[in-house]
Amino acid sequence: MIDRAPVLRLEHIVKTFPGVRALDDVSLSVLPGEVHALMGENGAGKSTLMKVLGGIYQPDAGQIVVDEKPVVMASPLEAKARGIVFIHQELSLAGELTVAENIYLGELPRKRFGLVDWDTLYSRTDAILEKLKVGFDARTLVGSLSIANQQMVEIARALTVDARAVIFDEPTASLTDAEKVVLFDVIEDLKAHGVGIIYISHRMEEIFRITDRITVLRDGTHQGTVNTAETDEEAVTQLMIGRKLDLSRNVSHHEIGDVALEVRGLSCGHLFKDISFEVYRGEVVGFYGLVGAGRTEIAETLFGLRDPSDGKILLDGKEVRIASPAEAIARGISLVPEDRKGQGLILGMNCRDNITLPQIDDLKAGPFVDEGSEIAIFDKYRDRLDIRTPGWKQLVGNLSGGNQQKIVIGKWLAMHPSVLILDEPTRGIDVGSKSEIHNLIRELAAQGYAVIVISSEMPEVLHVSDRIIAMYCGRIMRTFTSDEVNEENLIQAISGIGTENGNSTA
Repeated sequence: MIDRAPVLRLEHIVKTFPGVRALDDVSLSVLPGEVHALMGENGAGKSTLMKVLGGIYQPDAGQIVVDEKPVVMASPLEAKARGIVFIHQELSLAGELTVAENIYLGELPRKRFGLVDWDTLYSRTDAILEKLKVGFDARTLVGSLSIANQQMVEIARALTVDARAVIFDEPTASLTDAEKVVLFDVIEDLKAHGVGIIYISHRMEEIFRITDRITVLRDGTHQGTVNTAETDEEAVTQLMIGRKLDLSRNVSHHEIGDVALEVRGLSCGHLFKDISFEVYRGEVVGFYGLVGAGRTEIAETLFGLRDPSDGKILLDGKEVRIASPAEAIARGISLVPEDRKGQGLILGMNCRDNITLPQIDDLKAGPFVDEGSEIAIFDKYRDRLDIRTPGWKQLVGNLSGGNQQKIVIGKWLAMHPSVLILDEPTRGIDVGSKSEIHNLIRELAAQGYAVIVISSEMPEVLHVSDRIIAMYCGRIMRTFTSDEVNEENLIQAISGIGTENGNSTA
């Protein structure tokens, strides 16, 4: 590490939202030529701190110092102008434009009379792409690229400016092993040119491979900064989970039934491999892992949205092939998707029509839909799920996040599934509604449903699950029962530390 003044300092940052202090006196410095890891559980404050640095949020107290000069980051453009470059986990690309146009968007090279200098644009872009060793060129439409290659386009943006600091937010979540090697080479090159790097990741092997220092946040507070070479995974894990979590488990007092769903050796290209597990009636099985671990992709395969490349799916002991969501629904599998607004609801449609939409053909009386049957179904699930709405005519877009989620759950319960999959069931909803959803999940299990819950929140997956499947990079690392799991062994499992008897499945 270079012994010089920091390129960037965040000093005593405070940020409060209504009812929540997201950051409380947080400080962080980044030296030139340093890779500084920023770690913490979901909700620890990492994203909020980076949004303050990026000019999206203004701090309530504290200051930002770039090259020893206090600055005000009034906007993302201000941050970029000062050499602060963000490589976001969530892609922000225009699929209809070429790779070159995306990389230089807003800064296209110009000729006389303001015309775009296409030759210069393409040659500059191809030079960057050659450094990244990708298999596409400057003229390729971004929309035609895989998610992994789109991530490489995001990374390419960092190489177009004279960066003082680059922030990588879970940059390897969608990259292959070969692409990760290229990324780490790029990071080494940036270090050699004196660029400071903030590296946000939960992946322990990456942290200990490429970083110089590690800062851990917990509940919006700074828990410590350590030299990577002087610590280990267990010490960092303890910093991350040091608070007393509400880990009360709702122990099942009802009888667990027969196997409803069994998966044997299921694979889907590079997304996940050799996945085997079973779910019993009356049981909640939680899937926990980092972004890119393959959890959602497994759910999508079970629901017929993806074709498996290998393996078997069995329902009630009989092998089935699920080629579409319609087949999944017909066989008793329902999926509450991660993106409820984009995939689970039609926001401009009323509550009744959202709940009855999947079974609309079954509710027809001749050429018309039986409105009385629709209203009866809505009333049943409004009462059962305690959906708070003035009536069925209310537009779903006007409901709270928690009530929107209940509408989605009600829609699929009305199809009478035997297997219910919930992907991030409480994302973006308030604490009270979250508790209601948790109670509902346990009640559904008690009623005999086989339930799969995919969650990025450790307290949630610990609270609702009878068993927890920990995933890492498309494989099952361990399967825990509720009485043997703890925060430490769960974090280690999803970080790629250890497997069960050396096997990828439980």
